[in-house]
Amino acid sequence: MKRSLLLVGVAVAVTTMLSGCLQWFLPTTAPTTSTPTGEKVAANLQDYYDQVLTWAPCGNGMQCTTARAPMDWANPEDAEITLALIRQPASGARLGSLLVNPGGPGGSGYDFVLNSVDYATSDDLQSRYDIVGFDPRGVGRSSAVSCYDDPAFMDRFTYGDTEIVDYGAPGSDSWIAENERAGAEFAASCLEYTGALLEFVDTISAARDMDLLRAILGDEKLNFLGYSYGTFLGATYADLYPEKTGRLVLDGALDPSTSDFDVTKTQAMGFESAFRAYLADCLGRAECPFAGQTVDEAMASTGELLTRLETQPLPAADGRLLWSGTMFTAIILPLYSQDNWPYLDDLFTEVTQGQTATAFFLADAYNGRSPNGTYLDNSTEAFLSINCLDYVSESTNESMRAEAALLAEAAPLFGPVMSYGGSLCKAWPFPSTRERVAIAAEGSSDILVVGTTNDPATPYVWAVQLADQLANGQLVTYQGEGHTAYTSGDACVVGVVDAYFVDGTVPDSDPMC
Repeated sequence: MKRSLLLVGVAVAVTTMLSGCLQWFLPTTAPTTSTPTGEKVAANLQDYYDQVLTWAPCGNGMQCTTARAPMDWANPEDAEITLALIRQPASGARLGSLLVNPGGPGGSGYDFVLNSVDYATSDDLQSRYDIVGFDPRGVGRSSAVSCYDDPAFMDRFTYGDTEIVDYGAPGSDSWIAENERAGAEFAASCLEYTGALLEFVDTISAARDMDLLRAILGDEKLNFLGYSYGTFLGATYADLYPEKTGRLVLDGALDPSTSDFDVTKTQAMGFESAFRAYLADCLGRAECPFAGQTVDEAMASTGELLTRLETQPLPAADGRLLWSGTMFTAIILPLYSQDNWPYLDDLFTEVTQGQTATAFFLADAYNGRSPNGTYLDNSTEAFLSINCLDYVSESTNESMRAEAALLAEAAPLFGPVMSYGGSLCKAWPFPSTRERVAIAAEGSSDILVVGTTNDPATPYVWAVQLADQLANGQLVTYQGEGHTAYTSGDACVVGVVDAYFVDGTVPDSDPMC
């Protein structure tokens, strides 16, 4: 019997949307320039901080450019990389630049602003700020991680085998060995196709890049709106450069002090809570695919489905097989937004009839895979590469089995599918050295930390913890569903965030939106 290979057991925080397509534009008018602040830095960094950006129009009123940064901030003379930027200039009385990160890690801030600036920011923010999207190092149009030349390699790693092979029961030595073999093969391929950059795509290096961008954009302090993983990037920046923080909003927060295992456990519980909310809503509708069941019964039947798919996958028209891991991906993507819950109705209706179209549509949207079998971006490659540098991996077979038991106890439905992630980074060519500790950012400006009470991907407890850790953190609670709050359009959240960015107004207490 075949066991589908492990997908990812580390933090899952994506920004994929189910609609919208990439657009490409050619320059139509003359370029403009950005003048750096002229601040003094270490002599071996001065050339980077003195660079002048040349912006070229790239459609829809936006401008694009490329910046240079050191590959290795500890040895900036050795080699340099490029960072891709896009901005929509302020339409009114300009306050400065507002850098936006959509999450991931591996999400493209460039594409986020290009395709979704109205989703990412309000009209008020667009009036007062240049909205700047950028691809962090390792991502997209910047100097990027690459792990293959044949999409079939990525398909097997992401979706599992296309034939039934017996690797043993999940958690067995032989099953773990196969996962470690696949992880080692992927790591070696990433090193082959990426080269030296692979060692330097960690979040601390990306935060140092943000300070460089702040300076060459002409801003004395950083204004930043970070979603999901972007909150970790923003908190890291505040820890490194507290005196350079301007107005920072961290929405859908990660707790920087949590271990890899604690991240996985809390997320598994978060996804289960969100799935229960979907089921409660579904069971109130006549067309619900779980009609006639209670929420607990629907949870149990979904668990039975995932278990069955471990050994009896459903075939797709293109030759891929729907294993339990891919089904899990298809389930969690619509949980990021309540507006996408109808996809779950279609998903379960089809799968119970042996059909896989919606399952692969959702999984492909999550993984950035196009219908022709190619991948639209390198988000999965960057996600894994960055996380393997940000989280120390010290897993053994015994420790992973113990953690799997704890995950199954905390989240009986999704915990088993999210187990054994520790095998992925064991063979990574560059070990992580980052210590996972609380971030206080003493001396920073006030920082807003926004949390949604039933956020499936970055559970609310992390926002509470991060706001408490930060010396100048202020919690903003959104009582609702979905991943991140500002993008929900809730008038209370948008009002609080916009007042902070535009006027510098910090709420006296949690507004409990």
